[in-house]
Amino acid sequence: MRLTKFGHACVRLESDGQTLVIDPGTYSEAESLAGADAVLITHEHPDHIDIDKLKAAQERNPGLTVHTHPALAAALGVTAAAVGDTFTAAGFSVRVVGGEHAEVIDGLPGCPNVGFIIDGVYHPGDSLFVPAEEVDTLLLPASGPWLKHRDAIEFVRAVKPARAFPIHDALLSDLGMNNFDAWLEDETDYARIPLGESVTIH
Repeated sequence: MRLTKFGHACVRLESDGQTLVIDPGTYSEAESLAGADAVLITHEHPDHIDIDKLKAAQERNPGLTVHTHPALAAALGVTAAAVGDTFTAAGFSVRVVGGEHAEVIDGLPGCPNVGFIIDGVYHPGDSLFVPAEEVDTLLLPASGPWLKHRDAIEFVRAVKPARAFPIHDALLSDLGMNNFDAWLEDETDYARIPLGESVTIH
């Protein structure tokens, strides 16, 4: 499986000639959706879904499938993915977990957020939900108004992945990224994927 990091929370998974894109938002590059066969969206915040980019991709490829939580799916006219569901997207096995966005303060933002475990790769969206399933590769949120370093470290320790790559990091400076990386590098097999570059896993 080839994993490519795009801006912020967006990644592409490619295997056997098929491509799955997760959370192509306004902070990610339009080319992240080029040639995509399926898209997974964790929740409705713009940094995780750019509706204009998504509609353009659907126009280019009418066979493109899009999966997201039921409320957003109904609004977009795409396929609902509820917690506990399992399905196949672009040839990948997907399980839906979580359900709620991490709290910032006073119960806000209070919106649904689903995480996706894709053949052992876990993208939690804006959540620190710890799934029951074993996780080989954790896509680890690195920044956000709902997150501090301690949260990220405790999340890694709870999930116990074989490896972790940071995501959700567009608002960090180079100094901030380096600082985050220094805290995490001793917690698991941890590495930062430069934007637009790929790693092979499994």
